[in-house]
Amino acid sequence: MRQAPMEKLAGLVMVLLLAAGCASSGKPVDLATVTSVDEPQPVGVEINPPTTSGAASQVPQCDPTASLRPGTQPQPGAMPAGSTMRAIQDRGRLIAGVDQNTFLFGFRNPTSNALEGFDIDRVRDVAAAIFGDPNKVQYKVITSAERIDALKKGEVDIVVRTMTATCERWADINFSTTYYVAGQRVAVDRSSAITGIDQLGGKRVCAAKGSTSIAKLRQSAAPPEVVAVDNWSDCLVMLQQGQVVAVSTDDTILAGMVAQDPNVKMVGPRFTDEPYGIGIPKQNQDMVRFVNGVLERSTANGSWATSYGKWLAQAGGAATPPVARYRD
Repeated sequence: MRQAPMEKLAGLVMVLLLAAGCASSGKPVDLATVTSVDEPQPVGVEINPPTTSGAASQVPQCDPTASLRPGTQPQPGAMPAGSTMRAIQDRGRLIAGVDQNTFLFGFRNPTSNALEGFDIDRVRDVAAAIFGDPNKVQYKVITSAERIDALKKGEVDIVVRTMTATCERWADINFSTTYYVAGQRVAVDRSSAITGIDQLGGKRVCAAKGSTSIAKLRQSAAPPEVVAVDNWSDCLVMLQQGQVVAVSTDDTILAGMVAQDPNVKMVGPRFTDEPYGIGIPKQNQDMVRFVNGVLERSTANGSWATSYGKWLAQAGGAATPPVARYRD
């Protein structure tokens, strides 16, 4: 059979290549030498960022868990004229700053694409109290570092995002009464020999920007090198890739990581108390009293307990709602 021109050309190329190989030293030629490949880091990673934007020593001492006493609770759909709640009712939706990356508290269900979790239930309770419909909510996904500014700029009506009430934050915004008390702990790979915060000195430990966790790590007897990220889910990724030796934040957030990845474990006892409050703009005191009434009712009617049982009981055991404290 006669060869096609293309077959002849291919044969000629092969002969030339073989000839070149025989004329060489016989060693294979590496077109590219790869010694190591670093795992990509999440966007926005910072090493040893500033703890706060201001001097904590200038903040007056306070009881950060004490809020404003609830007033008379109006019926849903009948908010008082001129009130913050009436403006929200007239708008037709509550705008809430939330998380979508913290499993159990505020996360996006991959099946339904809906936001769910213990914090999301608190948002729905507030919406139901204003409208009689828990679904009348516009969720605005924000990072930990964006929480205060979102309230100060009026971009959201409330922030429900595992936010610890502190005297420093009270200077900028208002808080509801405490709706959950967490505590900072440490999470590591299950194979790690680390057993607590005292063994993290000089090691890379992940925390979220704008969180109280960073300051608490720096106050430890053996301060670690802090790796700050935008979202807690980024910390889990960095721990899985071996880019940090530990993650340190509230045990509720760490419980979500453990639930997501069986190769992660929590170690050591709580070394802080973190009272979670709902953030509200400083000028909207009527909204603070209204939200506190909603939280009081959720405790009384069992909706807090139902929500806790659904999201947190398996990870945190039995719990009761925090006792409300008021400053007036």
